[in-house]
Amino acid sequence: MYPEVFHLSFLHTYGVLVALGFLAGLWMATRLAKLANLHAEAVFNLGFYSALAAMLGAKVMMILVDLRYYTEHPGEIFSLSTLQAGGVFYGGLIAALLVAAWYLRKAQLPGLPTADVFAPGIALGHAIGRLGCFSAGCCFGVESHLPWAVKFTDPASQVPPELLNVPLHPTQLYESFAEFLIFGILYWRIRRAHPAGAIISLYLMLYSTARFIIEFFRYHEQGNLWGGPLDTSQWLSILLFLVGGSYFLLSARRRVIAEQAITH
Repeated sequence: MYPEVFHLSFLHTYGVLVALGFLAGLWMATRLAKLANLHAEAVFNLGFYSALAAMLGAKVMMILVDLRYYTEHPGEIFSLSTLQAGGVFYGGLIAALLVAAWYLRKAQLPGLPTADVFAPGIALGHAIGRLGCFSAGCCFGVESHLPWAVKFTDPASQVPPELLNVPLHPTQLYESFAEFLIFGILYWRIRRAHPAGAIISLYLMLYSTARFIIEFFRYHEQGNLWGGPLDTSQWLSILLFLVGGSYFLLSARRRVIAEQAITH
């Protein structure tokens, strides 16, 4: 809605809010790392390197999802609009996980406990970042006539000209609200006794569910994957839910077995 801060063309609201989201998420992860007796400096470095990988991965995934367009317009790959675009979150998440796996081994950080302290921070940072998406007009929804539908009127936004002044689903706000809620749940849960990996697996389950649902209201110019009923993000949501759910159930089962062994 307000793509530029104070109408300054060089200061984009999206970039400001994404930066704030990153700093808030990293601060939260470092704070939780201290509570978990993890090396705070190593956790900070892990977050920094993962963030750089996430920004690159999100844009790579954006290009892959709309590969036909970028093949026909290769100059757009290195254009200012591509640089300013947020990209596809799942691409950033996958790239960040790969870099995180490398740095965890290098810094000798325990994998699952470290992932747990990052999960609330990821949700918090993403929630703030989606407000940036709303201000820029990217990741917008399909046409809607519900009372809370929004109209983007600024030509500087990323909404196509034909959709300006058309009421749309505020999918950016849907996801931001979902992420703030997920953050609250994870922050409450991580401060209680839990097996290693329970928090990150819970995050994967909650976020993938929210994203799967919200995608039905998102506008997708390139259409669904292979012309099917679901888009790329929804297929990835299913995969991540299965990964998170499998480990969540496994850790719960191990905890029950351990408790039974103690009682006997």
